[in-house]
Amino acid sequence: MEKFELLQPKGLREAVLALAEGDADRSTMVLAGGQDLLTEMKEHLAEPSLVVDISGLPQLAGIGEVKDGSIRLGANATIAQIAGHPRLRADLPILTEAADSIASPQIRSVATLGGNLNQRPRCWYYRNEEAFCLKKGGSVCYAAEGMNKYNAILGGGPSYIVHPSDMAPALIALDARVQLVGPDGDREVALADYYTLPSDGPMTSETVRANGEIVVDVIVPPQPQGLRSTYLKFKERESYDWALASVALAVVMDGGVVRHARMSLGGVAPKPWTVDVQGVLAGRPVNDETVAKVADLALDGAKALAHNGYKIPLTRGLIARAFQQLS
Repeated sequence: MEKFELLQPKGLREAVLALAEGDADRSTMVLAGGQDLLTEMKEHLAEPSLVVDISGLPQLAGIGEVKDGSIRLGANATIAQIAGHPRLRADLPILTEAADSIASPQIRSVATLGGNLNQRPRCWYYRNEEAFCLKKGGSVCYAAEGMNKYNAILGGGPSYIVHPSDMAPALIALDARVQLVGPDGDREVALADYYTLPSDGPMTSETVRANGEIVVDVIVPPQPQGLRSTYLKFKERESYDWALASVALAVVMDGGVVRHARMSLGGVAPKPWTVDVQGVLAGRPVNDETVAKVADLALDGAKALAHNGYKIPLTRGLIARAFQQLS
């Protein structure tokens, strides 16, 4: 790890200005829980000259309800706080199930929501400091022709990373919005629109976050009455592992048929993969035929690489299990 200066700003404005000055050349970076950033720094994937520690900023803390009935999740809320929140567990189990699936209890106690949403890819070529791959400014995505067991089957090319966040697909299935504060003011972005594909550029980023911007919170809007939700994740190890594939599903049933449905996939694409299932499901019962149509839609355009073809039937199976769980 290279030497760096640590700034502990007294307020959000100070943090934003410090980031804006260094973001252009990525010499300034944000530290909250530090679970991803410190790993990148130890592996020389990130070498900031200034680290801005936002963990003590009160504007980014807490979980609570806002005046219109929406739920606000502060960017510095820990994954453990989300997993253990009584109201979320009762009303929006998709969020607590996603949080429970992340890493280990020790990591969940310090890892933050903002960090989970903004973590960098887990591709082993990207994480290998000796491999100057496309994601790091090189000219080749080594995963395209190399070892690609964990890489994308949807939305890939020219890079085949997968986004590792578990909270993002769950929140997207609830139509959540992310709140950003930057040197030019505040803005709000639908979380589904926050992420970018490698083909969208720039290659070294995965989000639309602008220079100096900080994620301050995520807003979950009021949900339809009778909503049922779940998050299913398949991983190689029981704990401390990322998704090979995951499904976030939220539905409302009315008289045995679907009235409302939202779905997002994780572990299969360079960004959380939103599937527009409302048109396929609205007014129809959940049966083998409709579930198969949803799976066909979700995996439309899926292209397996040499070693990750298993992800296609795996994702189909997870989709079926999610509907079985909510029916």
